Order: sequence, then C-alpha cells, then structure tokens
Amino acid sequence: MKGFDGRAFARTLATRPGVYVMRDERGKVLYVGKARNLRRRVASYFDGRDKGPRINLMVRRIAAVEVSLTRTEAEALLLENEWIKAHKPRFNINLRDDKSYPWIRLDSSHPYPRIGFYRGSRREPGQYFGPYSSAGAVRESLNQIYRLLGLRQCRDTVFSNRTRPCLQYQINRCTAPCVGYISQEEYARDVDAAVEFLKGRNAAVIDHLTERMRQASAALDFEKAAALRDYIQALQGVRSNQYVKATVESLDVIGLHVAGGQAAVQVVEFRHGRNVGGRCFFPSNLHGDTDPAAILSAFLGQYYAQRQAPAEIILSAQPAEADLWERALGERRESRVRLRWRVRGDRAQWLKLAETNATDALRRRLAERDQIGRGLAELAELIDLSSPPSHIECFDISHLSGTQTVASCVVFGEEGARRKNYRHYNIRGIEPGDDYAAMEQVLKRRYKRLLEDRADIPDLVVVDGGKGQTARARQILETLGLDAIPVMGVAKGPGRKPGYETFILGDRQVRPGPHHPASHLVQQIRDEAHRFAINAHRRKRQKRAQASPLEQIPGVGAKRRQKLLEHFGGLQGLSRASVDDLVRIPGISRTLAERITQDLQGRDLS
Repeated sequence: MKGFDGRAFARTLATRPGVYVMRDERGKVLYVGKARNLRRRVASYFDGRDKGPRINLMVRRIAAVEVSLTRTEAEALLLENEWIKAHKPRFNINLRDDKSYPWIRLDSSHPYPRIGFYRGSRREPGQYFGPYSSAGAVRESLNQIYRLLGLRQCRDTVFSNRTRPCLQYQINRCTAPCVGYISQEEYARDVDAAVEFLKGRNAAVIDHLTERMRQASAALDFEKAAALRDYIQALQGVRSNQYVKATVESLDVIGLHVAGGQAAVQVVEFRHGRNVGGRCFFPSNLHGDTDPAAILSAFLGQYYAQRQAPAEIILSAQPAEADLWERALGERRESRVRLRWRVRGDRAQWLKLAETNATDALRRRLAERDQIGRGLAELAELIDLSSPPSHIECFDISHLSGTQTVASCVVFGEEGARRKNYRHYNIRGIEPGDDYAAMEQVLKRRYKRLLEDRADIPDLVVVDGGKGQTARARQILETLGLDAIPVMGVAKGPGRKPGYETFILGDRQVRPGPHHPASHLVQQIRDEAHRFAINAHRRKRQKRAQASPLEQIPGVGAKRRQKLLEHFGGLQGLSRASVDDLVRIPGISRTLAERITQDLQGRDLS
C-alpha cells in the first residue's frame, strides 16, 4: 500500500506475544490478529508470497498497523477476540449476533422485588442470572417461577397504583403483594427460593414449599395447602424432566455444519444438570475458509468474550489451538476448562443432536438465501436495474388518527433481513396525518446521518405509497445529492389484496402479479417495514398507557411523586385531595397544587 512500508514497520516490533490491528486509509479496521511473535507474524504479510485473493486484497488496503503487547499468548488470544467482537473487521470471521444475550434480573431495590426478563448492560442494581442462550429459555424459567412462587411481574409504576389484585393473582401466578395479600417477610422467603431455583438447587425450593404447606395446614388453610402441594408436585416434575445426570454440572455442546460456503453453529447449554436451551449462530466473513478447526476457534473466542466458559465444552471437531484455548478460557474462569471432541454415551448423543440442529438451520438458511437471490435478480430485470440490488432500504409510516407518528426503516440484502440495521424514528413537528412531511423528515434524518458517517448507501429505496410518496422521496434524495439511487413506490392493489401491488418508478408502473418472485420479495420487505413500524408504535402507546398520570404533570418529578403517593396512600387518595391538602406537603406550591388537582380531575383512576 502506498505510503505504508509493512516490512520496515515489522522490523520495529518486539518478538513478544500480542495483538495487531490493521487499518485502511480511513482508519477502518480491516483485520485483527494475535501472534506469539509479533515481529515474525506481521512481517509474514509483507514478504511478497502469494497468500490467496482475500489476504492479498487486504494487504493492498493496509495503511497502518497498531499493536498491543500482552504477557502471554493466551492473553493475546482473549484480547484478539474481544477486539473482533468490538470492531467486526471485514477480513475476520465474525460471529454476527444482532442481540445482546438475555438475562433474568431480580430488582432488589424494592421492598417487594420484581423478577423479569432483561436484555442490555448490567449497570442497573439487582441480581442477574444468565446469560441464557435464547429468550425462550429465559421465559420458560420465568414462567416456572411465576407459577410456583408467585413473584410479581408488574413494573413499579403499576405496583404502586394498584387498589385491587390483577389478573395474574386470579390465575395463581402472583401472590398480590401490591395490595398486601402477602407479608414482606414471606415474600422475601419466596424470593430466596426463586434464587435457589435459578441456581439449580431445586431441592431447597421443594423444602421451602413443603414448610409453607405445613404452616398452611396448621393454620387450617387447606385450600392454600392443597395449592402448595400441587406446586411441589409440579416442581418435582420440572426437575425430573430437565435433569440430565447427577454428574453433569455445567457444560456446553457445540455442533458445527458447513455447506455452500456458509456455516451454522448450534450451542446447547447444560447448567446445574439442566438443559437450559439452545441457540444457532451463523458466522459470517468466511471468504471460502470452511475449515472446521478455524471456524470453531473463531467462534470460541467471540462466544465466550461476553460470558464465562463452563467447566466442559464438547465440540463436533477439534478447534485450532485447542490447548491454548483451554488455558485461556481456564484463566478467565479461574479453574480448569476442558475441550472435548471425541465423546461417547450421553455426550455423543447430545453432540449428534446439536449437529443435526445446525444442519437443519443451515439448510433452511441456504434455501431462504437462494429464494431471496432469485427475487433480487428478477426485481432488477423487472425495473431495469443494471445488477441485482445488494442493499435495499424500505420505509413505512405509522400513526394513530394522525397522532404519535412513527417511521420505520428496514434493510435487506443478499442474505435477507439485516435486523441490526433496522431503525425507527419518532416524527415530530408536522401536521397530524401528513404522511408526505413524515416521509420527508425520516429520509432527511436517515441519509444525512449515513453521509456524515460515510456509511454504505442503498442500491434501491422502497417506500410504502403511491405516486405522491414516491415523488416526494425522490425530491428529498436529489436535495441530498443522492439522485443516483433509484426510488420505487409500492401502491396497494385492488381491495388491498397481497400480490397485486403496483411498483411505481417515476412515470413508469409495473404490476408483476402474485406469482412473480420479485412480487414475493417486495411483499416480504414491505410487510417487514410495516411490522417494524407497528411494533414501534405499539411500544410507544404502551409506554404512555403504563405511565403514571403524575409523570405527565410538569414540575412533578420522581421524589415529589413518591411523597404525594406515600402521603395520600396512592393515586386515588391523591385524586380526592384538595389544593389546601396538597400545599401542606413540603415542596408543593399552590400553583403546582392547582395544576395537579386540575390534571387529575375527571380521570378514571380505578
């Protein structure tokens, strides 16, 4: 690469272990690697020997190399994979994961702690259990806790405003702490039992429920005792169904299948003798490298970068540098980690099942990709594009009678939906129901940002609308200097029947019909944009509906809300208070008191 002498740079490096980062002219990370000897490894890229088309292309683009020394090669291995996860370099094998791992969070800051599904950073106070391999595994565990122990699910704003038990109490999935049907001490014991359950100590939970059953019988509360007896039987059934083997404490089973230049990795987790769920991953950027050892090695680094490895990992093949991985993962765990790929008995059966799931998942993914590829080719021919589009963005507008307008942008490529690139936009400052203004706002916000970030620009923009929407979208792109991007509108067919849509491209209109592959593809893209917009709109409405009426009153912050609710015993008591009653509370002025009483007047707070 002009301006960068790789050989001269390599001669300046130490001969110690470390990690190297290769960047292009714009500073974008091309590749992250680790080495036992940095000088020798980096120099090997610039020795003039042919290394294949992928590496040759990468070397031509290198404008700078950065290095970071480590104490050991095991440290370098872990750091390498953390940086791959952070930067997602083009020339590394990447484990593309659109979501953070799901957890169960116990919010211990409340007198009656809430337990529920959680995804995101773990900076909020509370206890976290996980991470789990899938959201389904989390919900299964939570359903068992709600059914067996009745811990609350509602948020604090709902909890503090309840005056009677909700439906969860009626169906025996909550003990109604919101209205005092259970004491704080008894609820705390149930919380402790839930923690034991999540740690796999089901025997302790059964002992807890048995003691409660005895207490209910002694108090002649036979109905409650019978319910607890049923819970115990249910928990024993859960234990017998999920228990694997007394000797199995904690292990992961990883099955790999490679076909058609693609790979699928199925992970099945066993924790405390229970199968807690499985999940399939599709590593990308293979660039024809279908060596199972290399793929599994890359997967191990990125998968366990965010989680602690179990004591035993069973794999469908020997990963590259298996001994080094055992040391690296063991150092992080602070105890031994065993990698095994030759197993018998139960472990062989679990591994076979993981491989079968990986094979089936990849088969379905390749079939879907073939269908999408055919649809892209047919669409390009239909609307006279020079080549099939590899990056499509589709926009949709959703509102409620003209209010609370939300816009969605979904992204599709040759591999299908790119969900991590989806975005939704809250539209403000327009006349209610003005879809043209909403489309103008979302397009300007979207593409100004892409231009500023020098991000990839789509090959085709699709808008859900007719001639007017399409013309407005084209005008906006022209003002941004993006007039080279074709814009296609999708107008609904007669009776809104799927498959009979009209594709609008300027003055030209195309009706491919319900059986055309391009029609199927565009329906899928447009329906996904519509679904994403509707979901964003529903979340917005739900958040508004669940919010306390006090949150919408200017001048009433969290501390004042707490004071008011505690003083008057809840929202209903507050709604009956007069202005004179309110001003007696420190920090509440007469102006604010009048505003509160006026806002709460006439509200249905039952």
